[in-house]
Amino acid sequence: MRNILMLCGLIIGLQGFAQIERVEPPNWWTGFEQDSLQLMLYGSNISAAEVSSNYQGVEVLGTEKADSPNYLFVNLVITEAAKPGSMKLNFKFEDGSSEAIDYELKKREQAAEDFVGFDNSDAIYLITPDRFANGDYSNDVNESLNEKTIDLEDDYARHGGDIRGIIDHLDYIDDMGFTAIWSSPLLINDMKSGSYHGYAMTDFYKVDPRFGTLEEYKELAQKADERGIKLIMDMVANHSGVEHWWMDDLPFNDWINYQEKFENDEQLIYSNHRRTANQDLYASEADKKVMSNGWFVETMPDLNQKNPYLAKYIIQNNIWWVETLKLGGIRQDTYPYPDMEFMSEWAGAIMKEYPNFNIVGEEWSNNPLLIRYWQDGIENGYDSNLKSTMDFAMQTNIVRGLNEESGWDTGLQRLYDGLANDFAYASPENIMIFPDNHDMSRIYTQLNEDVENTKMALSYILSLPRIAQIYYGTEILMNDTAKPGDHGLIRTDFPGGWKDSNKNAFTGEGLSEEEKDMQNFLKTILNYRKSSNAIQEGNLVHFTPQNKIYLLSRTSGDETIVLILNKNEESVDLDLSRFAELELEGMQFQNLLTNEKITWDKSLKLPSRGAYFFTTKMNNSN
Repeated sequence: MRNILMLCGLIIGLQGFAQIERVEPPNWWTGFEQDSLQLMLYGSNISAAEVSSNYQGVEVLGTEKADSPNYLFVNLVITEAAKPGSMKLNFKFEDGSSEAIDYELKKREQAAEDFVGFDNSDAIYLITPDRFANGDYSNDVNESLNEKTIDLEDDYARHGGDIRGIIDHLDYIDDMGFTAIWSSPLLINDMKSGSYHGYAMTDFYKVDPRFGTLEEYKELAQKADERGIKLIMDMVANHSGVEHWWMDDLPFNDWINYQEKFENDEQLIYSNHRRTANQDLYASEADKKVMSNGWFVETMPDLNQKNPYLAKYIIQNNIWWVETLKLGGIRQDTYPYPDMEFMSEWAGAIMKEYPNFNIVGEEWSNNPLLIRYWQDGIENGYDSNLKSTMDFAMQTNIVRGLNEESGWDTGLQRLYDGLANDFAYASPENIMIFPDNHDMSRIYTQLNEDVENTKMALSYILSLPRIAQIYYGTEILMNDTAKPGDHGLIRTDFPGGWKDSNKNAFTGEGLSEEEKDMQNFLKTILNYRKSSNAIQEGNLVHFTPQNKIYLLSRTSGDETIVLILNKNEESVDLDLSRFAELELEGMQFQNLLTNEKITWDKSLKLPSRGAYFFTTKMNNSN
């Protein structure tokens, strides 16, 4: 009888015992500039718990309840006296029961100033990991997740590319001349369909098992770093996926925007995408609210960064990833959509911890004023704390200018006029320029599959005072011409990334002569750019296009580069007297792309349409 009573008591005790299912962040570090930490705990009826700890150097300031009884927020201060180790957090519940968990405080392995972000010396390789290379076929399907299939014939299904596939081809990325990798998100997207792209996260602390493990993510960062390649993480502050673990039990009644409509299964309100409402002096409050609070799509709940607990959650999560992976930068998705004041706080918190770091924000606008607005250093009444933003305006100018006939304000003049806007920017060299990305048609398609125009676009982009980004496959003329703008086709599988690929861009096997030529073209310029002071910091002078020819020059010390874009189909003898102020007469140059040596004299023969790249760094071009 006594044993039965003891067993009954044990069962009753377990039933009343709070089960702590989640603690986020899952660990932290000592030695941060910001000494406060807010833990979010999740478990059955834990909100009334009292929390204490006797760990030296750590003070429990108190707890805060959420609207759901299954959450508890614990505020800690980690003082300078705190040492790395496993600290006990003690929980006492209303029924008298108690629980203790171990929480790890790690030692920071790298000094804050050694987290050096990408800059204009870098050329970034943008990868959609599901479509780049399948390095581990054993993780292609995970039966515990909602989407369980691999279908290489379906442009919107998962194809099996993963972290191991990127690791396996780091030598290729390095040999091509790239110095940084920006991968689309690798965190779990446990969505019912379309989960391959990564932008509908369902757990902000978990790597998608179909991409690999956290240890493999760390391995990617480490092995990239060994090659001098920085790793940039794609982060999303604006939204999560609708299958996120917290969506069935949201912490607060305002954790997501239009939460009441979502919970009552009512018609959702979607963003009007009028991003100028952020800056517009005359914008209505209604337009501002719908722009910022409206959902992107029904599968991506819009997070409410005005909720202070969510705001802190996002900031801590992003710092956790920087520290865990020793990142070389962050790319922030849909930058103008979250709450503006939060984004300032978010960027400021990260840059305070990592003063040499870099963050680039996505502002998809052809208006240079909007690009300018978000960059730190502009006096406009808003302190963004954002070092870099994206130059969609210049990208548009390049495509339009190369596609159209030359005129007073058309053709190559668009490139010239676009670059002339640099006076507006606080630091043009910290803006990111690109020919295309994962959300827009491939540059080869945008330029109507014209190889010479594509070469002109790439050589120009890689010569500007900008951070350069190239999308995987650009080097082999990948295109979406069959269905321009179709995202699934834009994100085509990279040849050689799968066992049954009929050609291999990593080795060159099966590539056409045109594809090999473009690959070598880009490789030549990228590798030159890595050690070119002229491109990285040189003074730039450009001349108004005349007779379908545009010339720019950059000089640093004894290195000068001259890039000439020629849209003439026939041979041209270019009169060099117009460029006398560059003081190049008599200087020896080498054509980077052909290795031909020339002397800068009275004229220069341009035998055909295309890009001409000259440098004074003789015999050091590959």
